[in-house]
Amino acid sequence: MNWDDNLEKLQEIAINAGHAILKIYESDDFGVEVKGDDSPLTKADQAANTIICDGLVTLFPEIPIISEENKEVPYEVRKDYDYFWLVDPLDGTKEFIKRNGEFTVNIALIKKDKVVGGIVYTPVTDDLYYAFSNKGAFHKKGTEILELKANAFKMDDPNLGVVCSRSHLNEGTQKFIDQLNQPNLVSKGSSLKFLILASGGAELYPRIAPTMEWDTAAAQIILEEAGGSVVNEETGKGLTYNKEVLRNPYFVAYARLEK
Repeated sequence: MNWDDNLEKLQEIAINAGHAILKIYESDDFGVEVKGDDSPLTKADQAANTIICDGLVTLFPEIPIISEENKEVPYEVRKDYDYFWLVDPLDGTKEFIKRNGEFTVNIALIKKDKVVGGIVYTPVTDDLYYAFSNKGAFHKKGTEILELKANAFKMDDPNLGVVCSRSHLNEGTQKFIDQLNQPNLVSKGSSLKFLILASGGAELYPRIAPTMEWDTAAAQIILEEAGGSVVNEETGKGLTYNKEVLRNPYFVAYARLEK
């Protein structure tokens, strides 16, 4: 699979999904349901998922797809995947329902247990972010393309920007923040938190709360290719994918951390 040769088509899939989301976002009927884990599901999640999965299958019929909105693939099947797509068709469904615009379309390519490619599209602002392993990270706005570079910083620097979730600021996250030197808090929803770090808008994103693999993969590679890192909060090792349970450990995302 050649990423560069297919990048334009992959971007088109993400944008088309975003346009479908916006149609529902601008309507009066979100069709909100509650899933088994008590998280919300809307018509927009389902419409975007159909567009993304149909597009990926057409382009790459040989590459399987794991999506938040698809039927779960048993570990006994997926443990043997070489490459697969990991999709969150609408990350930030709660933000979508609140109508604050802070939601994204996420498409990631995983090789074995590592994320190697990612596309994140923000439908409301029409911003497109993408990266591939060892090829850099980029932000496309209209016809302008900007290479992303995360800020260099040290943990004892004053006034570090710390991105927090609008929906998940808990005791563990607060404890992490309390160790910092006069931090500035930035509240943001969905995978936009990673993109703020990748774009130089903040330095830290502690997530001492549950997330799933599809929540992080696409934005993780964008931050990493911008010079940042995303590590297990306990072990300090990078996040891995296609685990038996598709849940992430608690993690901290860093811009360009200097020792």
